[in-house]
Amino acid sequence: MSARPGVATFTIIGVNVVVFLLTLAWGGTRGTLFDGGAMIAQTAQDASGNVLTGVSDGGYWRLLTAAFLHSGAGHLIFNMFTLVLFGPMVEQILGVRRFVAAYLTTAIGSSVFVYWLSPPLTPTIGASGAVFGVLGLTLVLLIRTGNDLRGLLVLLAINAFYSLRPGISWEGHLGGFVVGVVLGAVLAYAPRENRTTWQVGGFVVVWVAMLIAVLLRTAQLS
Repeated sequence: MSARPGVATFTIIGVNVVVFLLTLAWGGTRGTLFDGGAMIAQTAQDASGNVLTGVSDGGYWRLLTAAFLHSGAGHLIFNMFTLVLFGPMVEQILGVRRFVAAYLTTAIGSSVFVYWLSPPLTPTIGASGAVFGVLGLTLVLLIRTGNDLRGLLVLLAINAFYSLRPGISWEGHLGGFVVGVVLGAVLAYAPRENRTTWQVGGFVVVWVAMLIAVLLRTAQLS
């Protein structure tokens, strides 16, 4: 458990806020910071003629950086509010290092799903994939501890419906949630004996699976 519950959650929120302010300072959604970090599968040009190197052409950093970009204040506030609701609890149970590792892994997992399922020239941004990952972790942890799931299930149903709206990346939401559930199972149900070894091994399996998925999709798009 984390001795200071919430420290990692609020650090992540702080990073998102700082990146958002920097994005505004560098031209907003048409600026270089936004263009350089958004998730896009194939190389494209923006409205100003700037080249956006796609993941399939070596822009692998986009798999992570997209999770720290937001299109506007409302987008940022909605994601960070949801993270505040569930992040500290998950962090307290898992500890800071496991929570941060899980958050970043679900962020990348979200982008991997986008890489495979979204149109290759459609840019995607936002922390919502990682936030859905936290919801997936929460679901498994509540099941493991025998707590009431009804409130979370209602929230998940609402968010699933919201994810189907135009302009919303259901692919990213699904990816983050799936990876969150998998990691939640790894972290919550690892045998007590050699628990750390099992948990690290579970992370490695997830990372290898994501790497293979990225390489296969890259070969397909190249």
